[in-house]
Amino acid sequence: MFFRLCVCWMICFSSVLADEWPQWRGSLRDGVWRETGVVETLTNVDVKWRVPISSGYSGPTVVDGRVYVTDRMIKPKQIERVHCFEWETGKTIWSYEYDCEYRNVGYGAGPRASVTVQDGLAYALGAMGNLHCFDAVSGEVKWQKDLNTEYQIQMPIWGIASAPLIEGDLLIVQAGGEGACVVAFDRVTGEERWRALDDQASYSAPLVIDQMGKRVLVCWTGASVTGLNPETGMVYWTHSWEPTRMVLSVATPVLYEDMLFFTGFYDGALLLKLHQDKLAVEPVWFRRGESERKTEAIQSIISTPVILDGYIYGVDSYGELRCLDLMTGDRVWEDLTAVPKARWATIHFTPHEDRVWMFNERGELLSTKLSPLGLNVMSRVQLIAPTTGQLNRRGGVCWAHPAYAYQHIFVRNDEELICVTMAP
Repeated sequence: MFFRLCVCWMICFSSVLADEWPQWRGSLRDGVWRETGVVETLTNVDVKWRVPISSGYSGPTVVDGRVYVTDRMIKPKQIERVHCFEWETGKTIWSYEYDCEYRNVGYGAGPRASVTVQDGLAYALGAMGNLHCFDAVSGEVKWQKDLNTEYQIQMPIWGIASAPLIEGDLLIVQAGGEGACVVAFDRVTGEERWRALDDQASYSAPLVIDQMGKRVLVCWTGASVTGLNPETGMVYWTHSWEPTRMVLSVATPVLYEDMLFFTGFYDGALLLKLHQDKLAVEPVWFRRGESERKTEAIQSIISTPVILDGYIYGVDSYGELRCLDLMTGDRVWEDLTAVPKARWATIHFTPHEDRVWMFNERGELLSTKLSPLGLNVMSRVQLIAPTTGQLNRRGGVCWAHPAYAYQHIFVRNDEELICVTMAP
């Protein structure tokens, strides 16, 4: 009997942990939620718990039964904080704070980068470049770095935002230092392993892909899209992409088969083809409108688009949900019902089985299906209220990406973090 109970417990436990949200955009950094057995439509909101936090743009991460999120407080002094909560109850496991004065950083609501967690270590990167490695369970600081001081960062106007990436035994960060736009550290000791590129940092999180049987680190910086050897920092290929007005590369690159898609608020949309006979890329198409108001393809700012069955779905500069033909960039349709039209309007897309969860900046969750025929909203529900810390316009926004794990969704604004059940 005891043996059967243990086996059942292990099967259930492994099922629950089959797909967590341990980093920016989920387990594979592709924005996909792979857990099964959740609702298809939403009729009401069952909030499991809510905990007070302060302001910040960073989305939560969920792994090993714990939820991590960062925030900022300005009174009685300026500090950034890293929190760890018990996933089932919201009870605080540990919280760490450090002095952090924001200097020449616009939109000062708080840290931007999600905490990255792996093998019992949690990595948090603040808006001014404070990088901490914690024991994920206890909150003990294993090592820390002030990247701004150590690498003389040419600070982006919105601060450091790119979420740290783990590849093998390395922690890779887009830092923006001179000759050190991208830096790799030993993720256990914090020792620098390599540095690369003279580009200014962007806000876009890097990702690692496979090309010609090799691992390639794709970094969209403030001046280029570059593929690096993640073990050494050696450049495999580069595609120059200088900003027309200012560095505003925020959305994460999207991999689809042998192509990479990029979109920026001022600088348009770009599709690159990954060669399979050599380590190189070539542009398939590039489209930029007359301005951020008069656009052709998708000129997104915060939202990372999703590609499904040869079509791109994303949010344009003023909240226009659009469908594009992948191979041409031609617009198939536009929809204005998913999020109210406004400058920088945002939706976070999460493909899941045969549908796409859409969390918009009004704090609404939409259960949808996307196709070349149009948007099908099966249900939508208000999860959390917009707040004005992240943007003091239109009654506030919810710009932080949610996390999906354990048949629940975890969302935050500038006042609270909540856990909502998605179980049938």
